[in-house]
Amino acid sequence: MFGSGRSLSLTIASLVCLITCGSAVAQSVAKPASAPETAPMAQSGGAEACSRKNALGTSRVLEVGTTGGLEVGFKTYRHSLLLDDKEVVLTFDDGPVPGSTEQVLDALKAECVKATFFLIGRNAQDHPNLVRREIAEGHTIGSHSWSHPEKTLRGLSEAAAQAEIVDGISAVQTAAGMEAYVAGKPRVSFFRFPGFADTVATRALLRDRNIGVFGADLWASDWTSITPSAELRLILQRLDHERRGIILFHDTRPQTAAMLPSFLAELKRKGYRVVHMVPGSGTPGTLRDALPAWSSETEAILKQVMPGLLRPKASTPKVKHEM
Repeated sequence: MFGSGRSLSLTIASLVCLITCGSAVAQSVAKPASAPETAPMAQSGGAEACSRKNALGTSRVLEVGTTGGLEVGFKTYRHSLLLDDKEVVLTFDDGPVPGSTEQVLDALKAECVKATFFLIGRNAQDHPNLVRREIAEGHTIGSHSWSHPEKTLRGLSEAAAQAEIVDGISAVQTAAGMEAYVAGKPRVSFFRFPGFADTVATRALLRDRNIGVFGADLWASDWTSITPSAELRLILQRLDHERRGIILFHDTRPQTAAMLPSFLAELKRKGYRVVHMVPGSGTPGTLRDALPAWSSETEAILKQVMPGLLRPKASTPKVKHEM
């Protein structure tokens, strides 16, 4: 949930920012040209043993197969990763960007923690050095569309939504120094929808191309104007209630970058363990099922948010200046 005591209007306003704010950090550049298809290889990174004594560390690696598709994260879907009590998966959206992404990577490195970064394609194209640093330090990278459109992929035509997905994956793979994207054989096989706004057609596309869709089980609401200390209190409160799950942060948010060292220290103090998810071969393994009373929290909110996002914006009248 979004937290007790919050009004529905605040909840909707918060999700509007979650949906649209990612587009603000995606710089406007030309889309990548199609590259010739070559045989893909599995993602690899430079994960290494932790040399710092008493660091939080990464407790285990979870291989997640995506052949035939995958949809996880209880905020949106009926299944999630099979995590034990007090196990968490850390994920970061919308990057990479200079400054805050580097701070996030520094904090993770200091505690020998591995995470998953869902990258906006044109940000990856603009900052390939940060993409390659993420891989070199052992993190997993996924795609978060080409431009994080303000209308979400749900607000685009089917062809435009498909282009957002394919161009985003292609840009991330190119920035990472990988082979060209080949349909059905992605090296970047993890995807997260901007604003969690999927469609039947885009879900089918990703499933047919063996790409897994990752929602979230809980989030830090760092897309709002929140202080680092308030964000820390909020995410710990939510985590202590849920006790496990996929956590959503944004490495583009300065408050998250500032808060992260304290959050990692609290995870260790409270006995939580970090699980690093990596692309695996074959079909998804056993998943955790939602409770019988489950319903999609994001879908309920999107039904109220989408009409406003799709409404044509009034043009700003030009002001004539007398000289």
